[in-house]
Amino acid sequence: MSRVASHPAPLVLGIESSCDDTACAVLDGRGSVLASVVSSQLAAHRPYGGVVPEIASRQHLANWPAVSAEALERAGVEMDGIDVVAATSGPGLVGSLLVGLTLGRAIAYGLGRPFQAVHHLEGHLYSPFLDPGGRPADDIPERFVGLVVSGGHTSLFRVEGGTVSTLAETRDDAIGEAFDKIGKRVGLEFPQGPVVDRLAEEGDPKAYPLPVPHCGGSLDFSYSGLTTQTLVTLERICSEKGWTPPFEEPLPKEIIDLLAGFRAAAVRQIVRRMEKLAERETVELLAVSGGVAANRLLRRELEAWAAGAGVPLRLVPLGFSGDNAAMIAHAALLRHRRGESDDPLEVEAASRAPL
Repeated sequence: MSRVASHPAPLVLGIESSCDDTACAVLDGRGSVLASVVSSQLAAHRPYGGVVPEIASRQHLANWPAVSAEALERAGVEMDGIDVVAATSGPGLVGSLLVGLTLGRAIAYGLGRPFQAVHHLEGHLYSPFLDPGGRPADDIPERFVGLVVSGGHTSLFRVEGGTVSTLAETRDDAIGEAFDKIGKRVGLEFPQGPVVDRLAEEGDPKAYPLPVPHCGGSLDFSYSGLTTQTLVTLERICSEKGWTPPFEEPLPKEIIDLLAGFRAAAVRQIVRRMEKLAERETVELLAVSGGVAANRLLRRELEAWAAGAGVPLRLVPLGFSGDNAAMIAHAALLRHRRGESDDPLEVEAASRAPL
């Protein structure tokens, strides 16, 4: 059989290749995730301490056959049973984007299926409504606020009636980028952000309190100053102790305390922006997504703030917090329901693209 008879149409194939993860997913017409496969490139990039664009694009080409075959097998469907094809068109590394987008365009054109070019942040924005257990996705509220926090983005959106407007963005570094920079300077392995989060759990954030920028009356975020202040403090500690980074685990207590102070300040900025937003307007629901939405302290602090402010909160399931194709297929399904589609012969990849 070419399709799963027990699952309602349309069956949506999602492709995500915006950075260094090759992902493929299949969703049914209810938004149930039938399969979500992600192939990591960590081993290929770890020797360089970060993502190398040329390596990433080549790895996508090498990984796609196995990733797509596994996703289709898990979903119990053949490629000709797919009703809608979707791929990330941007933003991201243009070489990586071109691999996934070209594959999606070719599949849609070859099968004569509708094609959806999905904005990466659009995928993240609606990912908190997916169910990791394979149950149907929850209905999207008519009005909510979406916070997307990741290695490349720190953005706040207002979603109303399917229309997305930007409330705030980072003026410089993204929050995940700041975590990676600090972790790399300390000597942690790539990806550094999750390791900083893990180590910070053991530290005392009050030992090295760090400032939180205000950005005037704006809701915008800024992390370059916090990164600089943390690195200056690191240099001072090392000078006093006679240490020379990079370090190896187990790290000295002073360094772990500094990581805890950095994490606390980074998260505090997010919470303060939410406090300010709630003072200005009603927040019917806050949906939080992106890789940094897996940060332990951020999840705890947002849960505490939301409970105190009486704001319903949707934290993205951990399995869908990083880059994945299920969120791309989900966003495509929502667009398909609205009668939207893209011409696979005309869509182009964009390294930068506003939502």
